Amino acid sequence: MIKDIHILTAFISISFFTLRFLWVMRDSSMMTKRWVKIVPHVNDTILLIAAIILAVSIQQYPFVHTWLTAKFIALILYIVFGMFALKRAKTKRVKGLFFVLAVSCFGYIVLVAVTRTSNLFI
Repeated sequence: MIKDIHILTAFISISFFTLRFLWVMRDSSMMTKRWVKIVPHVNDTILLIAAIILAVSIQQYPFVHTWLTAKFIALILYIVFGMFALKRAKTKRVKGLFFVLAVSCFGYIVLVAVTRTSNLFI
C-alpha cells in the first residue's frame, strides 16, 4: 500500500507541476489561488514520507545504495529546476528550459526506481 501511495503521489506531483507550469506560461490568475500554493506541498510531503517508509522497509538508503543516491540527487535537481521553471527564471523561454530539465529529472527518477540501477546513461 505504501508503494501505491508513493507512485500515486509522484504522479500527482508531476501532473500538478505541469499544470502549474502551463498556468505560469499563460499568466493565469490560478497561480495566485491559495490552494494552488498549498496542495503541492501537502502532496510532496506525503510523497516524501512514503519514500522514507519504503526505504526503511526495504532497508536500502541514500548514500548507502547508489540507486537511491541517484534518485535523491535527481530529486534535488528536480526541485531546483522546478523553482526556476515556476518562479525564478525571468523569461518564458528560460522557464521552458528549466521545465524540460525538471521533467527530465523526474523521468530519470522513475527510470532509476523501476530498474534500481543508477547506471542508466553510462
